[in-house]
Amino acid sequence: MSRVQLALNVDDLDEAVAFYTKLFGVEAAKCKPGYANFAVAEPPLKLVLIENPGGGGSLNHLGVEVDSSEKVHSEIARLSDEGLFTAEEIGTTCCFATQDKVWVSGPANERWEIYTVLADSETFGTSSTVLAEDGVQGGTCCAG
Repeated sequence: MSRVQLALNVDDLDEAVAFYTKLFGVEAAKCKPGYANFAVAEPPLKLVLIENPGGGGSLNHLGVEVDSSEKVHSEIARLSDEGLFTAEEIGTTCCFATQDKVWVSGPANERWEIYTVLADSETFGTSSTVLAEDGVQGGTCCAG
């Protein structure tokens, strides 16, 4: 299963959760301090809300959730072959989950991640291993 992810900055998490629960007719799949996500079946969507007072209503990042680490690694190879800048994060903790992911930037610097969730985490997290195409390591968790 793959689905598009939309990560939004919101001013008030409780207000946003209430709105999107009504809009999509589903409860949040995960609610943590400053963070919530929805797994919407129809249309297939992973909606992520990141509390960012003063930044509400803006895009944090986009993504595609895939079902395995193997798919993430195949996307790393495919995107590299296409000449797109990639930064990979393997075994990172981000958004209250352990994940494998790859990041690319679109033509207007919009950030896209292709990722799989390996396990839940009790911490929001910071990326532990980020290796960019140029070999530079660094990392932040979904810091748009």
